[in-house]
Amino acid sequence: MNPGDIQLTVELGRLRLANPILVASGTFGYAREMAGLVDLGRLGGILPKTITLQPRAGNPPPRTIETAGGMLNSIGLDNDGVEAFIQRQLPYLAGLGTAIIVSIAGKSEQEFVELATRLDGLPGVAALELNLSCPNVSGGVDFGTRPERCQAVVAGARQACSLPLLAKLTPNVTDIVPIAQAAEAGGADAVSLINTCLGMAVHWRHRRPLLGGVTGGLSGPAIKPIALRAVYQVARAVRVPLVGIGGIASIDDVMEFLVAGARAVQVGTANFYNPTVSMQILDALPAALAELGVTSVAEVVGTLRVE
Repeated sequence: MNPGDIQLTVELGRLRLANPILVASGTFGYAREMAGLVDLGRLGGILPKTITLQPRAGNPPPRTIETAGGMLNSIGLDNDGVEAFIQRQLPYLAGLGTAIIVSIAGKSEQEFVELATRLDGLPGVAALELNLSCPNVSGGVDFGTRPERCQAVVAGARQACSLPLLAKLTPNVTDIVPIAQAAEAGGADAVSLINTCLGMAVHWRHRRPLLGGVTGGLSGPAIKPIALRAVYQVARAVRVPLVGIGGIASIDDVMEFLVAGARAVQVGTANFYNPTVSMQILDALPAALAELGVTSVAEVVGTLRVE
C-alpha cells in the first residue's frame, strides 16, 4: 500500500474536512499565535478559543498547573465576546484555508441560540461546536449533565442556524451515552468526546488550593483512557460521527481513537509542550493507515475487535 494513495478526507455529517486532525479550542489561541510553528492550512480544522455572548474576565489566577500526566486549567472562558471575535479574529481565521469551527458557550439556552444566530452565514465559519461542558464555569456544565437540557440547547441552536453543529460533552457524568443520544436527538451533526475532567490540586502546607478557581479541568495523557472509553461506548449507541479528544499526542493516540469509533480527533494539551505535534501527526497518518491495508480514514473508524 502506497501512503500517497491514502484518502484523508472525512465527513462529520454535513461538514467535510481535508483530514481528521483538528486542534482543540482553548489550546491554540486564535491561531495567530501558532502561525510561525504550524502550517495552519494543512490542518483538518481549527477550533479557536471559546467565545461567549458578552466579554468575560475569566477566573482569578493562578489559572493553570501541571499535574502528574496532565494539566489542570481554570481559565473560566476568558474572552472578548462574540462581536470582538467577529471583528478582530474571524477575518484572519477565514483566510487560513482550513475549516474554522467556532466554539461557543452560553449561560442559558437562549444565549446559545443568540450566538448561533449571530454566527450563522458569516464567511469563514464552517461549523459551531457547542461547549456544553466547561467544568470551570458556574452553570455551564449543567447543559452537559442532563439529557433534556443538552437536547434543548442543541435543538435551539439547530433551529437558529444552518451551520453544522458539534456537541462537546463532559465526562463528569455517571453515563455519557444518554447525553450523547440527547445531542443526536436535538440535531447535532457530530458529538465531541470529551471535555476535561473536573479535578483540583492543593498546597497542603499552606492549606490552600493551587488554582484561583479552586477546581479546574484536567486534560492531557491522564484522561486518554477515559476519552477512549467514552468514544467506544457512544459509537455503539449513536449514528452521528464522533470527534475524539483527550490526551492525543502521537499518531498511535490518533489511530487508537479512530479504531475505537472516532472519525476525527482534536489535539489539545500537547500543543502547549509540542507546538508542532499536529504536523508530526499529519506526516505520520498516511503510513499508519497504509500499515492497516486501508485506502481511507473511513475504513478504520470503529473497527475495534472486542470478541
